[in-house]
Amino acid sequence: MSTPSTPKRPRVDARELPDGSMNGNSVAAGSSFAVTQLVLDEPVAENWTHLKFTHAGKEYAVELADSDRVFDLKEKLQTLTLVPFERQKILGLVKGKLPPDDVTILDLKLPPTKKFQLIGTPEGQELKERSEMDMPDVFSDWDIDLSANPVLEAAFANDRRNVRKIREAAAKLNINMMSQLRPGKKLLVLDIDYTIVDTIPLTSGALPPSECARPGLHDFMEAVYPYYDIVIWSQTSWIWLETKLVELGMVGSDRNYKIAFVLDKTSMFTVFSTPESKTTKQKHSVKALKIIWTRFPQFGPANTVHVDDLGRNFALNPGEGIKIHAFKDCHTTASMQDTELPRLGKYLVHLGANVQDFRTVKHKDWRKTADTLPPPPPPHP
Repeated sequence: MSTPSTPKRPRVDARELPDGSMNGNSVAAGSSFAVTQLVLDEPVAENWTHLKFTHAGKEYAVELADSDRVFDLKEKLQTLTLVPFERQKILGLVKGKLPPDDVTILDLKLPPTKKFQLIGTPEGQELKERSEMDMPDVFSDWDIDLSANPVLEAAFANDRRNVRKIREAAAKLNINMMSQLRPGKKLLVLDIDYTIVDTIPLTSGALPPSECARPGLHDFMEAVYPYYDIVIWSQTSWIWLETKLVELGMVGSDRNYKIAFVLDKTSMFTVFSTPESKTTKQKHSVKALKIIWTRFPQFGPANTVHVDDLGRNFALNPGEGIKIHAFKDCHTTASMQDTELPRLGKYLVHLGANVQDFRTVKHKDWRKTADTLPPPPPPHP
């Protein structure tokens, strides 16, 4: 909202005082110089706009005068979040590209309840964020598939600790909506690392983001978007996750799809399971879909799919999991000819258009089904 205030601005008047002095300071007799005296102008009304924004899952407030510039906004964002100018990606403040730094806040014509999102890594956290990426849980190759063992699946899902952990995670879940959920849509929960992008060259800067993306990424997203609200769930930290989405052009670009919201590793918790190739229990993180379903009850097993390159990530929801091949070594000829996303797109469009209850479908052989299907229709502009 905008509120008026009455700041005072100094006006400097040139006046010759009767005694040739100012504040007791004498002036030489016969001087031709006028003596300056500081006089205050009448109060000038200034409208102030109060905005809210989110960064790294935290909400902030910022106050700007109509005469402030876009530069002043960026300066205040840096003060509040430590994200420097050159790393600031401001989403949802205006339509399209943010105007130049010299444009006034008044000229932006912002509504009084405007909220926006800031994406960017704070100064000094670059190395910290990259070190958090190198988690053994992300790079470990062992996996587990509970869908083939209904007894073990039920025992795992009903484990008292696991049930309690889901309840606790749902209670503390903090979601910043990037795009509103649409009535009647199904839910696609999508992993990012090695599912839709080769992580190492992206985070190291060894290759441009466009070369790190899995082939057909944006076509895939545009094909499934008419049927699904899309949630990105990654095992990395929030700031680094947002940065990757911007670099890949999945957020803040003019694509025919939108991300509803993102979840990071703080919405996951640790479980203990026994892989087929091992005799001892292994510790790993899990993405429990009930955490989302508790917040958004319109979604559930009947209309949710979870795509990931690690089956252990949906150990608590094996029926909803669709496991795809990990995407690595993106610079090789084999990776550049990868067809996983086009095939997956056909399968998900088929489910979204023709299957009312996903519980009637076994996703384990999704590739065989996809290979019998025609290409999905082009998305509407």
